[in-house]
Amino acid sequence: MDRHRTEPQVTEMPGERAREWVEYHQSHAAPSNDVYDFVWDVTDDAVGPFVTDVDGNVLLDFTSHVAAAPLGYNNPKITEPMAEFDLPDPSKIAGQDFYLSDGSHPGESTFPGPTELMDELTETTSQYGLDTVFLSNSGAEAVENAIKTCYDDTSGRYGITFHGAFHGRTLGALSLNRSKGVYRRNFPEIDGIHDAPYCDDRNCSPASCTCGFFTDGGDTSVLREALDEKTGWIDPDEVAYVILEPIQGEGGYRFPSDSFVSELTAVTERHDINLIADEIQSGMGRTGEMWASDHYPYEPDVISAAKALRVGATIGSRETFPEELNRLSSTWGAGDVLAAMQGVFTIRAIREYDLLANAVERGRQFREIVEDADLDPVTDVRGKGLMLAVEFDSHDRRDAVTEAAMHRGLLTLAAGDDIVRVLPPLDVTEREIEMGASMLVDAVEDTTY
Repeated sequence: MDRHRTEPQVTEMPGERAREWVEYHQSHAAPSNDVYDFVWDVTDDAVGPFVTDVDGNVLLDFTSHVAAAPLGYNNPKITEPMAEFDLPDPSKIAGQDFYLSDGSHPGESTFPGPTELMDELTETTSQYGLDTVFLSNSGAEAVENAIKTCYDDTSGRYGITFHGAFHGRTLGALSLNRSKGVYRRNFPEIDGIHDAPYCDDRNCSPASCTCGFFTDGGDTSVLREALDEKTGWIDPDEVAYVILEPIQGEGGYRFPSDSFVSELTAVTERHDINLIADEIQSGMGRTGEMWASDHYPYEPDVISAAKALRVGATIGSRETFPEELNRLSSTWGAGDVLAAMQGVFTIRAIREYDLLANAVERGRQFREIVEDADLDPVTDVRGKGLMLAVEFDSHDRRDAVTEAAMHRGLLTLAAGDDIVRVLPPLDVTEREIEMGASMLVDAVEDTTY
């Protein structure tokens, strides 16, 4: 498959064989997410955003597996450096402090594993003074370890989350969720979690705020009022953390206003409260910066990462992490050698190929194409870098567009109630963006006329 010439080709979507595979898979799989019936043929051609399904359809995948495949399929930026190594068995290392090396001195290794990944991560977060990492399997585990770290650091009993938040599906992370009710319903929750509105107008001022975060005509905020030492209802000295997604994912790709993040920064700094940035979907170059937090004035005390990183990671400072042994531990802490290597090569590819700048330019291109089409059902087009959202006039319209796009050969994802989210690979080309954005425009017109 020649990435520079390939175009989507769809006969039937889903095809007969895909339907057979979905039925076979679901005969034993526990119910999970409601997704489209795309079945990747791992033995057939796939590269970058282009992938072949089991019926021979060639698709343009602008989901990047919900940002978990940051460079798409079989990208030589990852596969070529990895091909130099014969991976050992076992490839999963039993514990954060079970060590491995290629026999060289530290800093000279030609076999990048968990140790090198932690080194790369602390380099990407040095501007925040974060120098310590705990590795794990998943984003939910990264969040769990972030909140445990903050509880231990402060002895506080309260956490503060935001409306629309999604932080994972383990019980601790579920307690922080404020998006779809199905995520939490009838599950036990940890105590002491308070919440506040999350900005839903990226252009708002304190006076024009409609989400409820700013109050009294914009003179103060819910967060400031709640934590006021004299009149508030939450003792700031007992708050272990405030956790937020710099840009909300499941909640509908909501991008906060400058006013919102400035107030958040001021309040957490005033009370010296640990700020956890959940960068699981927004991090690793997705927004045109290595971390979405880099766009904003606050400095996170802890970052939770996963997806594009290929492993879970909780990144903080030595002072924040527990000193006592076994406060944080996991059989697969330090994780999977293969995943750690992929994470290292992903970070290096972002640097070597200037993919942050590419994300900014290609994201701008996508937004301009969709905006210039002036589509009646589209109420907003927004994004930072390649974390993109197209908002529609209704839930049903969004679903119809997603379906029509798939039948044309473009894979996208839903978010919130009426959002199509678009997550192309970080090295997506001008040609691919032109193709994908035009296909989305055509899909909207398919549902309109």
